[in-house]
Amino acid sequence: MRKQFKGGIILLVEDNPDDVVLTERALKKARIANKVVVARDGVEALDFLFGTGAYSGRDTSAGPEVILLDLKLPKLDGMEVLQRLRGDPRTRLLPVVVLTSSREDEDLTKSYKLGANSYILKPVDFKQFAKAVRDVGLYWLVLNEPPP
Repeated sequence: MRKQFKGGIILLVEDNPDDVVLTERALKKARIANKVVVARDGVEALDFLFGTGAYSGRDTSAGPEVILLDLKLPKLDGMEVLQRLRGDPRTRLLPVVVLTSSREDEDLTKSYKLGANSYILKPVDFKQFAKAVRDVGLYWLVLNEPPP
């Protein structure tokens, strides 16, 4: 039996439409039924999280259970998004999983220094990608105990 969560939202911050489709398909295949909200750039992600811009007036108490964050984003990159999340008490404790194709040691180190909870390379093969997304979903949405 799955746990039920207050918001049940997964925030996917990803600008590549193919990766959005693959992630959503992988979550569905893993029977992770949480609502997926897609932000296609860093500004849209912050607007969703803080209830500004296009999301002005959104009830921000229904925040995501986990954020899947790409690093290479338009307008505001993933590192800047992560830095702003960790700098605000409302979002400081949200689990952030960097899901990226960047194999740069500098990106890995900087992500953790800025407060990422996990850093996962996007596999090229769909089966491996689906397994990675399933494992991330199961860990962060079922096994992990978030702070109250």
